[in-house]
Amino acid sequence: MKTRTIDYSQLAMAVLMLPEHTNPYGNVHGGEIMKLMDNAAGVVAQRHTRTQVVTIRVDELEFIQPIRLGNLVTCHAKMTFVGRSSMEVAATVMVEDLTKDEPAKAALTAYFTFVSLDSQGKPQPAPALELVTEEECRLFEAGRQRYMKYKQNAAKAGQEGHR
Repeated sequence: MKTRTIDYSQLAMAVLMLPEHTNPYGNVHGGEIMKLMDNAAGVVAQRHTRTQVVTIRVDELEFIQPIRLGNLVTCHAKMTFVGRSSMEVAATVMVEDLTKDEPAKAALTAYFTFVSLDSQGKPQPAPALELVTEEECRLFEAGRQRYMKYKQNAAKAGQEGHR
């Protein structure tokens, strides 16, 4: 099976926040941002595997920067860990106020777990991740630790994972 680098599948998706994305006070609905993140992370997982994938887990979402009407939101997503059939994608949302001469600010980061599926909807092996830099090795190890913690918690709860 082929191996793939992080660069092979990473991407950035940008969306201008419009009135349909906001509440009456001009703040963007959290669900709109979650949808953008899941879409971006899903594309990364599909690019990496070239198969159908499903989201099976999203870790904690904590907004550290408000997102408002008229802001440009960019979601940067990249593969961080690959198990047998599951994989983790980090999705970071940056927010830019286009009316100010300031750099974009991080609004939140979350880790999405996907499973690669065959044509019958059954888990199938995913290509291994080829790590090129020390930073990629660090991200992979952190992802592996989250994966192991999740598996341990699932086993304690009596759940079966898709890995």
